[in-house]
Amino acid sequence: MCLAVPAKIVEMQGPSALVEVGGNRLGADVSLLREVAVGDYVLVHAGFAIRRYEREEAEEVLELLAEAFPEGL
Repeated sequence: MCLAVPAKIVEMQGPSALVEVGGNRLGADVSLLREVAVGDYVLVHAGFAIRRYEREEAEEVLELLAEAFPEGL
């Protein structure tokens, strides 16, 4: 099962980004989105950023996930 979660972009190099979620960093392809930058939150699914989040919305979703999965994602 895959779970798409909001992740914060911490580095970018062309269409590739390094994103962080739950203290973990992983690579994501951001080529499906327009105008994303370091500091933006994106929805990552199967290695692809598929949606850009507003910061407030991303933080709300992350708080709900933390409540649902107190042991971490």
